[in-house]
Amino acid sequence: MSTRLQRSEVPNEKTWDLTDLFTSQEAWEKELEAIQSDVSEVTQYKGKLVSNATTLLKGLTAFENYQKRLIYVSTYAHLRASADGSDPANQRDAAKVASALASISAQLSFFQSELLTLSEEEMEQFLQEEEGLVTYKKLLTDTLEQKPYTLAPEMEETLAALGEVHDAPFMIYERSKSSDMTFDSIENDQGKELPMSAALYEDRYELEANTRIRRDAYQSFTKTLNQYKHTYAATYATEVTKQVTLARLRNYDSVTDMLLTPQQVTKEMYHNQLDVSQKELAPHMRRYAKLLKEKLGLDELRYADLKAPLDPEYNPTTTYEEAKAIILKALQVMGPEYSEIMQKGLSERWIDLADNIGKQTGAFCSSPYGVHPYILITWTDKMRGAFVLAHELGHAGHFYLAGKHQSLVNTDPSTYFVEAPSTINELLLANHLLNKTNDKRMKRWVITQLIGTYYHNFVTHLLEGEYQRRVYDLAEAGTPLTADVLTQQKLEALQNFWGDTVTFDDGAGLTWMRQPHYYMGLYPYTYSAGLTVATAVAQRIKTDGKTAADNWLEVLKAGGSLKPLNLIKKAGVDMAKPDAIKEAVSFIGSLVDELEESYE
Repeated sequence: MSTRLQRSEVPNEKTWDLTDLFTSQEAWEKELEAIQSDVSEVTQYKGKLVSNATTLLKGLTAFENYQKRLIYVSTYAHLRASADGSDPANQRDAAKVASALASISAQLSFFQSELLTLSEEEMEQFLQEEEGLVTYKKLLTDTLEQKPYTLAPEMEETLAALGEVHDAPFMIYERSKSSDMTFDSIENDQGKELPMSAALYEDRYELEANTRIRRDAYQSFTKTLNQYKHTYAATYATEVTKQVTLARLRNYDSVTDMLLTPQQVTKEMYHNQLDVSQKELAPHMRRYAKLLKEKLGLDELRYADLKAPLDPEYNPTTTYEEAKAIILKALQVMGPEYSEIMQKGLSERWIDLADNIGKQTGAFCSSPYGVHPYILITWTDKMRGAFVLAHELGHAGHFYLAGKHQSLVNTDPSTYFVEAPSTINELLLANHLLNKTNDKRMKRWVITQLIGTYYHNFVTHLLEGEYQRRVYDLAEAGTPLTADVLTQQKLEALQNFWGDTVTFDDGAGLTWMRQPHYYMGLYPYTYSAGLTVATAVAQRIKTDGKTAADNWLEVLKAGGSLKPLNLIKKAGVDMAKPDAIKEAVSFIGSLVDELEESYE
């Protein structure tokens, strides 16, 4: 089976440095205990939070300072569990944090309830009386917008106390995926055994040039998924039922309305992203699929082949050190302030790049306020990894700047915007690589990487968004979400997009089981929204240089101080209309044109 390392065998330099959060495990345990007793620093305001402007400011300040401590404690446990979810100590600590946070959340539920008793007139009066409240104006305004959907204080406290139960479907999914799933190993052409894991499939084998190895890995992957489908269907159905029930309890028109509310996005913006993208992008991606089939010399293009390299003999490898240097050069266009943050991230152990047993698949960036971001990635010495790393560094740069220029309450923007700063880094990396080579083959490879970025965000995640839309419609209509129903919906979403250019097997429908994003509300579709914005801004940086780059830095520094539509308008893009989506799709079409022309 596997020859992967245990976490304890991984060299330190390949891991992130958690001592910037807590100097030791003991220090973390001490703080976990302390925050449970120190909740009184906030609860002392219960019953009098909005009695006058001065008390409100003191209460909000205490709440914000306490939140920072909660973030450090929970991030530390989350990062350790992500790096090795199979470690019983990490599982135990994650459970301890979840339990503590559920209790704390219940005790703090009065905060929102009392803020909601404020009228707009009182809020404006308080803002005039107490200058310090200006920092919290957006928080107060956003809270008052929740008024129609808030339940009685006792009910809010009860729901908050059940936080651990509400988070259980995601916890069960993640625990099972990282600790229980095992995969049949596969063989190379010499008969040598190759280790197989979910992380290795997604980061290496799915992009494998050798058709037999790629398809064998897919068979191993979907065979294991099939063994877990009924458990995962029950887990996901529980998550959906929770969301549908909460939407009804809170008097939202639909679960979609509830999930879009924190994003501060209209249903029209949501449906535009799904409908315009699918309709207009499908013809371009089908052209790409036909080109892939032809160049790979395949009788049929299977679902397992869609991420295969167009030019299998040309797949540049790169060491981590080389990738770092290339990324830093590519992002110099953003100016010295941004470049310095990238340098820190790459040299001060913000990044965990090892592959070890129990490590979470994929990549993410976690940004605890006031410390620095942490990036998880599994480095496999493929040049494609440079694009993934640049992506996560985009998140890091964004939250580092937002955290430096905004208070905690104004740091996080809507998830609708959050993927723009990450994907713009990928586009800047591609521009840099294209500019520094005249090699036709290299140019073609870079274009395919760009298509890979759009494939990931505008196809993979967008079709996950389409799948979610279908699932919520079925759930609200009372259809039981069995494994067969979920698999059929996934298969239909894929078939509608790719048409007859791709051959699908039953395993393709099981790929709904791959993504943790379904447990994060309406997150998948936002990737394509972010890339829509990134495409427009990258084009501006290409043509206007420093002016556009400086403007973008100002947008990043704004953090969550503006609603997404206004934040994106500050970057010069209007997402209220479908035009920007159409332009992004048209740009993808031009990339496919270039590829087709490169073979003429």
